[in-house]
Amino acid sequence: MREQIEKAEQSVREKQAEEQRHHWYPRFHVAPRAYWMNDPNGFSFFKGEYHLFYQHHPFSPEWGPMYWGHVKSRDLVRWEHLPIALAPSEDFDKDGCFSGSAIEKDGKLLAIYTGNVWTGPDHDTDLKQVQAVAESEDGIYFTKWEEPVISEAPDGDVHPFHFRDPKVWQHEDQYYCVLGSRTKDHVGQVLLYRSANLKEWEFVAVSANKKENGGYMWECPDFFHLGEHDVLVMSPQGVKPEGDRFHNLHQAVYVLGKLNYETGAFDHGDFEMLDAGFDFYAPQTLEDPEGRRILIGWMDMWESEMPTQKIGFSGAMTIPRLLVPNGNRLLVQPLPELAELRKEAVLVEQTTFTGKQTFDYVSGTCLEMKVEADVASTDALHINMRCGEREKTVLSWTRSDSKLTLDRSESGEGVIGVRTTAIETVNNRLKLHIFLDQSSVEVFANDGERVMTARIYPKEDSDGIEFVAEGKVTLRIEKWDLSPAFTF
Repeated sequence: MREQIEKAEQSVREKQAEEQRHHWYPRFHVAPRAYWMNDPNGFSFFKGEYHLFYQHHPFSPEWGPMYWGHVKSRDLVRWEHLPIALAPSEDFDKDGCFSGSAIEKDGKLLAIYTGNVWTGPDHDTDLKQVQAVAESEDGIYFTKWEEPVISEAPDGDVHPFHFRDPKVWQHEDQYYCVLGSRTKDHVGQVLLYRSANLKEWEFVAVSANKKENGGYMWECPDFFHLGEHDVLVMSPQGVKPEGDRFHNLHQAVYVLGKLNYETGAFDHGDFEMLDAGFDFYAPQTLEDPEGRRILIGWMDMWESEMPTQKIGFSGAMTIPRLLVPNGNRLLVQPLPELAELRKEAVLVEQTTFTGKQTFDYVSGTCLEMKVEADVASTDALHINMRCGEREKTVLSWTRSDSKLTLDRSESGEGVIGVRTTAIETVNNRLKLHIFLDQSSVEVFANDGERVMTARIYPKEDSDGIEFVAEGKVTLRIEKWDLSPAFTF
């Protein structure tokens, strides 16, 4: 594996300086030094630092044999790139070290991942997947265990080849693992395993599924307790649209319920979307030392046009997000510590207007902005971001249907389209918290009641922001330019 990693590191080093100079390269989001990135993996806290691994192809901006890329942080705000952690090198993972998680045991960081082998030309039917472990004393350099710890899918109505993406946690004196799976007739489900030592694993049960519009495969499951509920997060593939929901190719959702640790049965409610935008998949969480549940997702979508590929890189992560219990749902909020990146604050005190309005210094390509709107006399409010010659990304609230819409039809290169989600105002007030990076927008509405994420690819000089009111609106705006988050 060391030889494979060194070849990969050399490939990335030769390309990274060129990639990071491009105006679409993110400034405060985790992105690959060069080439391809997808799912977050092994998100963990170890020896006083946060570690985030990710699916990585270090030889091309296209998906390929998967390695584990690696960044770390002391505060989830500023990050440092580290050497690639895992490379396909063994008979059981020769075609990819697929997604997984990490957990500390006996002073070591253990990465639990899916080893993948293609057994024929069809990657949907000709494959063998196992669950394997690599361990590290320092969280940086890993040694693989000689044999997989789960070598076969369990008996029963479980597809024999598609079972992957282990997420491991400890409950009392036992370790548990959820795995993404499907039935033999291609209905998504999650499997539960149990172990006393992380080496010998017992299959407990098919823990969760959804017969009606649940999709054909549940990828990247995550499980934790938060507030009064057990929470299962997963990324179901093949869910059909329902109203304004589920219009992406694949989804990222959560369900709330209660896990019976003895039988493995998880009694849960219906799907709730974690993000109502375009580009959000495979989120993974950790519990930080303060007991908060932090989430990061892949800020892209499978089989979408990715304009950065022609430059030589692809993929980014969302900003870290805080999951907050709120009755029978979760709020999703930006991590408060991100305020440490702020500089050059601009404040627009209460101002009332109709029609189009711009404000001095409220513009940019890499910024954070809070907008509080009194919409008592407003039929619609539009915020046009990354405005330039024939370019804009539009966030709109409309009174008639109480909906928030993100429109990237004129955002520049890449996939166009519109995403819409219901949003209720409180006392005719709307709160929007927006993060713009070089090629992305993330919107948190009403303290995380709704979130919308999109990759956008405008021209470098498209940096204007316009506010357009149908009727009369009163706004308060706070805006900050943001510092880079990386030490290269």
